Amino acid sequence: MKKTFTVGWLGTGVMGEPMAGHLLDAGHSLIVHTRTRSKADSLIAQGAEWANSPSEAAERSDFVFTMLGYPQDVERIYCAEDGVFAGCRTNSVLIDMTTSNPDLAKRIAGKALERHAQALDAPVSGGDIGAKNGTLAIMCGGEKETFDRVLPLFRSIGDKIELFGSSGSGQRVKMANQILIASTMVGTVEALLYAERAKLDPSRVIGLIGQGAAGCWSINQLGPRMVESDWEPGFFVKHFVKDMGIALDDSKRMGLNLRGLALASEFYERVEKEGFADKGTQILLKVLRKMNES
Repeated sequence: MKKTFTVGWLGTGVMGEPMAGHLLDAGHSLIVHTRTRSKADSLIAQGAEWANSPSEAAERSDFVFTMLGYPQDVERIYCAEDGVFAGCRTNSVLIDMTTSNPDLAKRIAGKALERHAQALDAPVSGGDIGAKNGTLAIMCGGEKETFDRVLPLFRSIGDKIELFGSSGSGQRVKMANQILIASTMVGTVEALLYAERAKLDPSRVIGLIGQGAAGCWSINQLGPRMVESDWEPGFFVKHFVKDMGIALDDSKRMGLNLRGLALASEFYERVEKEGFADKGTQILLKVLRKMNES
């Protein structure tokens, strides 16, 4: 018989809501909390129970997952008076799936030990599509024993799951992921704008080059959305700007000068200033078109 657990889930945004839903579908009991209660309505309708605070969710849960927007949100949710640390059980596991700062992940792991709990940093890649389909890549940092405890739960959320080392390692793998995507997205929108200007059918271009050496997630998943002028977020521009800032700061601490990332970051920051912070990253094509009109 499959073992089930009581799971606390904090954060029900574009990705968090379907991820939590997979745990419900797998038969686990779900305790949910989010700043705006209405955003938890769908999960509650499916059988989740509401908690009035992060500490209450932690008090009632064997495992506590967080899927938030920014490092400051993570720090607040864990460390506030009514935060996760105020209520977490002895021997519970705290899993932060937010893309956040590696140093913060290490601090959370240390504080968890003080509370006789364990922690993993486990950011994900795959966007809203991967979250809905349960096919996310999950990059983990922490102790192997802790990872092994959480692995059955992770398998409801993703299909590419790996432990890379001690606390903070998962966040650093995610930074490598974001560094790659940052420049890949710039290449994607430049290729599509070039195809448009050459009066080629962009859908057919995507269909062909997406199967060759240029094939990547950005062209194959986001390219069709660009063709349809679908700018709604699978991943927010503002969150990607945040991620690049974390990667640039961490790179500097390592003595690295990543010029490609810095250039991509400037482009995304311009997109944000144009008023598209809450749109999907595919909005870069719209801004690039505008930049090339003058």
